[in-house]
Amino acid sequence: MFLRRYQRHKNGKPHTYWALVESYRTAKGSRQRVVAYLGELAAEEHDGWSKLGSHLDGKSPPRCLQRSLFDPPPHNSPQEDEPLLVKLSSIRLQRSRDFGDVWLAWGLWRMLGLDEFFDERIERGREEVSWGTMAAVLTIARFCEPASELHIADTWYRRTALEELLGATPEQIHTTRLYEALDQLLPHKDALETHLRKRLGELFELKCDLLLYDVTSTYFEGEMEACPMAQRGYSRDSRGDRPQVCIGLVVTEDGFPLGYEVFAGNTHDSQTVQTIIEAMEKKHGTLNRVWVMDRGMVSEANLKYLRERGAQYIVGTPKAMLRQFEQHLSEANWTVAQEGVEVKLVDGPEGEETFILARSADRRAKEQAMHEKFTARLEEGLKKMQAAAVAGRLHDEAAAGERLGRLKEQNWRASQAFEVSIKRLAQPRSKQQLEITWKRQEKFADWSQHADGCYLLRSNLKDVDAATLWKRYIQLTEAEWAFRITKDELEIRPIWHQKEDRVKAHILVCFLAYVLWKTLAGWMQNAGLGDAPRTVVESFAEIKSGDVTLRARRQTCGPERHITLRCVTEPDEAQSVLLDRLGVSFPRRLRRLDDISQM
Repeated sequence: MFLRRYQRHKNGKPHTYWALVESYRTAKGSRQRVVAYLGELAAEEHDGWSKLGSHLDGKSPPRCLQRSLFDPPPHNSPQEDEPLLVKLSSIRLQRSRDFGDVWLAWGLWRMLGLDEFFDERIERGREEVSWGTMAAVLTIARFCEPASELHIADTWYRRTALEELLGATPEQIHTTRLYEALDQLLPHKDALETHLRKRLGELFELKCDLLLYDVTSTYFEGEMEACPMAQRGYSRDSRGDRPQVCIGLVVTEDGFPLGYEVFAGNTHDSQTVQTIIEAMEKKHGTLNRVWVMDRGMVSEANLKYLRERGAQYIVGTPKAMLRQFEQHLSEANWTVAQEGVEVKLVDGPEGEETFILARSADRRAKEQAMHEKFTARLEEGLKKMQAAAVAGRLHDEAAAGERLGRLKEQNWRASQAFEVSIKRLAQPRSKQQLEITWKRQEKFADWSQHADGCYLLRSNLKDVDAATLWKRYIQLTEAEWAFRITKDELEIRPIWHQKEDRVKAHILVCFLAYVLWKTLAGWMQNAGLGDAPRTVVESFAEIKSGDVTLRARRQTCGPERHITLRCVTEPDEAQSVLLDRLGVSFPRRLRRLDDISQM
């Protein structure tokens, strides 16, 4: 669910408000519907801030949950008790800076206790800006406006209000320092994952008994000769022409990330399983873990490895394995798992596993349409081959066989739909030397009728019904969404770094930015704002800070003074609704400058 801004005119006046919108699938495609219109909190409602605090089970809230979390650092400024007379014509607004989105990201950073983590882990030396602050700059930049370290130093940081929030000047945030920060960040990867799992557990009561694991890839620009992990392999980005690395990510059933590992770009998915399991068990323990993986991870060696470690699993299987259960497809006793999806349990051959047959009406319609499309294309290609043979243009059996092979490769979903015969005529018919005939395979049609829309899962969980097992497996989409957000919203690809450690550090920064993203999504969900942060980030990005300069003097006479106030723009009506729902408020003024200088 996501937020959408609406504007209505009532009694001649414009009104702006938010609505919570849900996307859902229908037979005619994706549709959207309004779930709720958001306004002021009702008396019985609790905002998202309060709900986060309630998860601490009565413990005193740590500093990360205090309302003052988002206040700017204190600055010493004189207190004015006496009113001032202001010359209105002298008021100017200068030095406009991006404030709302970086203020939000900095608050999320502190909410997760990452400022304290780096203060404890990295001892301060003689540097003017701490390495923890530099890590915050890299992560906040990735969260708000993904770009290169050069763009951060030359453009982005200078036009944000982070100088006020972090206390680091633009001159101190330069590319050399940012690259060095990557080097300082990487050694703390394992400790970061352990810290974040604990802090996220405090905020959102994580359920870690079900772990979802998936693998993606991200590609490089450049030859990557200095990075042995950069190899060509199966690309999820359709960039097989570029070297890549593979990333294995583990998330909870709610999509909160627990950790990840980076593998060489030519690593098969199934070869990553044992490494990731050992890494997760080392960091988070071994008890009560159910692993959910797709069919790309499945190998008999991996399943045996899981069983030997006492682990439980729910995994997908290759489509070809469905034929072993053909007789069960036409039987009754299916259970409805949800609208349009039916499931049933089938005992495994050795009694150690349970197989789950599932069939989806939407998937069936899609696969049937695809089969019909490829069958029609294959038959049209066969007719063209036949016409070419009759005209004498196709007269070599080897060439005809190669052409048939290419045709079946292009239409592989229907490659078994026809039995094709190519033979040389004993006596040529005019120019025709080859005879090409075909007939439909009834077995293929019968199998397609039963198997379209069906797929097979397997598990070693006992005494669990088919619908529950299926629903747990479908939660694997949370890992897929994590990859989509990391690639589309946080722009992990392409990678421009050339050294292996810098590549790994870049991926770690993207991981931290995704943790911020998911923390905001969980906070929004507690506040009844859906779970799609992009709208909130974009709305808050409209909030700016700036310097208001004016001339003033005391009412009791005295010299005229030049006063500069560093202020934050007032949220509009719709932004105020979001702030009320989240349970926080923007600071009105950051600090006061130059307020003693005489004119």
